[in-house]
Formats: sequence, structure tokens, C-alpha cells
Amino acid sequence: MTPRRLPTRLTALVIGLVLYGFSISLMNRAAVGISPWDVLSQGVSLQTGIPFGMVTNLIGAAVLLLWWPLKQKPGIGTVLNVLLIGTSAQAGLWLLPPVESLWIRIPMFAAGLLLLAVASGLYIAPRLGPGPRDGLMTGLNQRFGWPIWIARTSIEVCVALIGFALGGNLGVGTVVFALLIGPLCQRTLPWFAARIPGGRAPSASREAGASGERATSGAHA
Repeated sequence: MTPRRLPTRLTALVIGLVLYGFSISLMNRAAVGISPWDVLSQGVSLQTGIPFGMVTNLIGAAVLLLWWPLKQKPGIGTVLNVLLIGTSAQAGLWLLPPVESLWIRIPMFAAGLLLLAVASGLYIAPRLGPGPRDGLMTGLNQRFGWPIWIARTSIEVCVALIGFALGGNLGVGTVVFALLIGPLCQRTLPWFAARIPGGRAPSASREAGASGERATSGAHA
């Protein structure tokens, strides 16, 4: 990494993480279903009274602790992921009022989903460290040989069900998110990687599978 490239990569990373958080707030306000990790954050928030964004950051930090037995190494992008996504999501919730009309909420969800795919490309392409949830999935792949899709599906089904039991919004949008986020990120990741100095598109099969943080995932990432 050359010194001249680092500021550009850091700028793309920060913008991507902030937009990622805002996209979460859009889908949250749409109230037609949110990503599995956000279902968990919402459920914990409802049960504890802790703001959604803070819960998102706290869950990211807790997941990061699971990296140690999986021998994953965080980067600056990992740390900023934990700090910025939930904070940006909470700011978005403060800015965006609840919406009653379904005809507004559906386009709002679509805008959030598209923005999340763009944000994923921005923050992943600089290669400054995966998000905590991404690292958990790839860590299971490297440590135990689990295929990425099995690791991703197993974890996200579990967190979605726990979040739903706690009162999180598991809905049609959750299914739409699961089906479309991978193909969307397969388009945005190479596009940004070709335009960010020093950027590189990860393996489509690996990164699209891992980007459920949220991405972020998530992810969310």
C-alpha cells in the first residue's frame, strides 16, 4: 500500500460505512423486513431499551471477540465497521420519520437495499479489513472448512430467529434482502475495485456470500 493511495482508500472506506449505516435506517423505517443481523439488533433494542444503533455496534464488537479462536486478524476497516455502521444507522433513524403508507415504504426499502450494495462496494474494495460478521463467516470457512454459503446461512438463520423471538421485524423484506444482496454486490464490488486506487475485487463467490453486514452484511456487514 503506497502512502498516496491510503487516503483515497480510507475515504472510500469511511463513506461506504456511513452509507451502509444509512441504508440500514432506510430499510428499518420501511418496516417490511430487515436483514437478519438487523432483526437481531432490533429485537435486542426492543427488549433492552438500548438504541438500535448502539446495539448494532455492541453486537459487532461481541462478534469481533469470536475472531480470536478462529485466528482472524482485524484491520482498520474492521474497527471502523464496529464504530461507524451502527452510529450512522442511528443518525438515519433520527433523521427519517416513521412512514405509514406502504406505497412509500416499498420504494424506501428498495432504495435502502440498492444503497447498501453500493456502500458494500465502497467499503470492501479498499481491502482495509473485513467487517466483524464477514470475518466470522470466512473464519469458519478457513478454520473448519465450512463452505461460505453454509456458514453464512447457518449464522444468519440463527440470528434472524433469535431476533424475531425478541420482537425484531422478520418479514418479506428479509427474504428479498437474502436473495438479492449477493447478486447486487457482485456488480458493485468489481465496479468500485476498478476505480479505487489499490482496490481489488474479492472472489465473487466468497465475498458475495460473506457480505450479508450486514454485509456487510452485512454486515451489516
